[in-house]
Amino acid sequence: MRRPSLLVTLLALLLAACTTAPGPDTKDTGGTKSPSADRWRPTPGTDWQWQLSGRLDTSVDVPVYDIDAFEHPKETVTALHRDGRKVICYLSTGAWEDFRPDAGDFPKRVLGRGNGWEGERWLDIRRTDVLEPLMAERLDMCRDKGFDAVEPDNMDGYRNRTGFPLTAADQLRYNRLIARLAHERGLSVGLKNDLDQIPELVGDFDFAVNEQCAQYGECARLTPFIEADKAVFHVEYELSTDRFCADSRRLELSSLLKRYELDAWRQAC
Repeated sequence: MRRPSLLVTLLALLLAACTTAPGPDTKDTGGTKSPSADRWRPTPGTDWQWQLSGRLDTSVDVPVYDIDAFEHPKETVTALHRDGRKVICYLSTGAWEDFRPDAGDFPKRVLGRGNGWEGERWLDIRRTDVLEPLMAERLDMCRDKGFDAVEPDNMDGYRNRTGFPLTAADQLRYNRLIARLAHERGLSVGLKNDLDQIPELVGDFDFAVNEQCAQYGECARLTPFIEADKAVFHVEYELSTDRFCADSRRLELSSLLKRYELDAWRQAC
């Protein structure tokens, strides 16, 4: 037999590498490969419960629960899964919270003005060198507890007085970073508020979470998610259901009336 030329050998090796290497939709979870292409993708009209305070009420008969990442152990997520629920991991990715166990890991130079909630300050999202590993650890926690998705909060700092000269480009870059980190871990990810950047970001996120779009006449701006067959999980706090539910049904939003403390109480459209 003739020995293959060096060029042929190199081409064969390259082809073998291309066919065996994991693709971009594959994540490494400690020895097992799980394609992120199989991640959960909620569709328009999916009912949900959002509870971030008080004793968790697991009796609400809905297919989706959105609960705090730090406050609930893996066992809670497992129990919700046994009941047939998908579970969203609530995290603040754009603001620092002094009551979180990892609060001391955030250097003072990335902490800005308060965001209106006690103990919280905006983050300098330009400093991805600092924030990326911190957010990766938080998303590792969500994955390791078995969550199906993540709701990253405070994703529109550039529209607020943060103490930093943040731009729309800074926000797009950071939001896409969070989406990528979630997807690398097999987690779905929702775009929280940030209505102005929906056209640029709808392709990067699997669903949306919105507060008070009806009160401010903005719900139609979430239509790109619905048109992409992606759920919009929506809450109002100050309007009665008869003032927004008809529009929510027309727009196919998954709408609730909640109290600001986001305890178990809810009224669904």
